[in-house]
Amino acid sequence: MTSDTPMPRRLHDPSYRGFASDNYAGAHPEVLEALAAANGGHQIAYGGDVYTARLQEVMAAHFGDGVEAFPVFNGTGANVLSLQSMLPRWGAVICTATAHIHTDENAAPERVAGLKLLTVATPDGKLTPELIDREAWGWGDEHRAQPLAVSITQSTELGTAYSPAEVRAIADHVHERGMTLHMDGARLSNAAAGLGVPFRAFTTDAGVDLVSFGGTKNGLLFGEAVVVLNPDATDGLTYLRKLNMQLASKMRFVSAQLIALLSDDVWLRSASAANAMAQRLRAGVEGLPGVTLTQATQANGVFAIVPPGVADRLRESFRFYDWDPSTGEVRWMCAFDTTEADVDAFVAALRRELAAS
Repeated sequence: MTSDTPMPRRLHDPSYRGFASDNYAGAHPEVLEALAAANGGHQIAYGGDVYTARLQEVMAAHFGDGVEAFPVFNGTGANVLSLQSMLPRWGAVICTATAHIHTDENAAPERVAGLKLLTVATPDGKLTPELIDREAWGWGDEHRAQPLAVSITQSTELGTAYSPAEVRAIADHVHERGMTLHMDGARLSNAAAGLGVPFRAFTTDAGVDLVSFGGTKNGLLFGEAVVVLNPDATDGLTYLRKLNMQLASKMRFVSAQLIALLSDDVWLRSASAANAMAQRLRAGVEGLPGVTLTQATQANGVFAIVPPGVADRLRESFRFYDWDPSTGEVRWMCAFDTTEADVDAFVAALRRELAAS
């Protein structure tokens, strides 16, 4: 290639679809338009821009008056920052054994935030007051990390969703014991779309104190936000965001994306599309010989056990992850841009592999 030859702008096949993660999808066209519109000219750095100011109004419309949003780069940063601001150095967080903060964040809560995680096994990725009580004890015992916060995920890592009533029961239980409640909302939009309720129904109105609001899995190029619903439950976020290297200098480009996602129902259209494709996928594989569905499909993920060897052969055409290799359980995720044709092609390929096995 000579110096006069233009470099190719696209290095991938845009028609390829996988079912590994909604993170694999590109950015929503309306989000890209918002980024372009936010470009040009000068805006005050580090959150002093008009887009971040506008984001506060947009978040208030979805979560209620008085909330405050802190844009950050990624979900791990949002979770670590949230929990760190909710706890003293001796505090501990109760979460499920499948929680992302425990399984997929490479000890960031422990190493960066200095937190102790107290995990509880669950059959469906959801905590209950009874399950929380397995670790909610030992207050005043100097030999035990003090359980002072609970973190739940909506929708959960197993594709299930908490109803507003379930969240309220947890919040009341937690608050009665002097603890606070954090919600990891990496797929908050998928949960709201699946439940058919606004965000605040299972967050602000249900007693949640802090939310990590997810954007990347629902069409953002990058960016999430810590949303403070109860200012009394957190302290030092302004300083901790910088300390944790989550303070964007050109914050307008994170805020502009979040505004676009939360305006004109982009979040709802995107999440509903992903959820609908997960339901189509579930319907396509349900009843196939050798396939056992392991969880309810309440958001955009399908969990199933397939016969030995089938997953590896299928992955030659469609990328997806094992969830539990010991049992043959796999996870299939749909994204906002997954199409009916994508799902049907995957189901047809699975049928062929099952027949061959």
